[in-house]
Amino acid sequence: MTTFLLIPGAGGDASFWRYVVPVLHGLGHAAIPVDLPAQDESAGWAEYTDTALAALGDADPRTTVVVGHSMGAYVAPLVAERVPVRLLVLVNPMIPAPGETAGAWWDATGQGAARVAAGLGPFDPVADFFHDVPPEVTAEVMAGEERQPSDRSFAEPWPATGWPAVPTVVLQGLDDRLFTPAFMRGLARDRLGVDPIEMPGGHLLALSRPQELARRLAAL
Repeated sequence: MTTFLLIPGAGGDASFWRYVVPVLHGLGHAAIPVDLPAQDESAGWAEYTDTALAALGDADPRTTVVVGHSMGAYVAPLVAERVPVRLLVLVNPMIPAPGETAGAWWDATGQGAARVAAGLGPFDPVADFFHDVPPEVTAEVMAGEERQPSDRSFAEPWPATGWPAVPTVVLQGLDDRLFTPAFMRGLARDRLGVDPIEMPGGHLLALSRPQELARRLAAL
């Protein structure tokens, strides 16, 4: 049995993984969704990492796969620095560089230019995030509490001095409008030296294709 530690992206919480968790359980694995203190201006990367490790609890890190979605890719490798996890999986990720803030990441990686090159217009959070999410799921999410990420989470430099010595997989949605496939291929190769594993779906794979995402995680 594998334990999957599931870290959401900016603005997300543990409920982001609510459709993935039961599928992983059905496949015989444990799944622990993490609720980061992402709205707390007094909390930074160290506190986020402490929260994730507290959620992991007594689970054996050697059989743990840490999954970070989007900005959760800033937290997942910090967990792997602290405990000897089996694998890192980054889903449609913001792959950080040492000392880089999440606010500076966009210009540093050329994300905006990549959207323009892909023929995408100005960013629309509803159209670009939820275009492939079922309407009933979109309505459920929209009816929930709005969770704006803290200013600190975009201003505090990523504290790692390098990537942890842990096997890392990048899983990318081919229909992601925020981080286009061509953009992610270049970013993953440049920063991690890996080619993404691509699958259908947009940025919010855990909401739009939870069964396929869970099966792919289990297969890794």
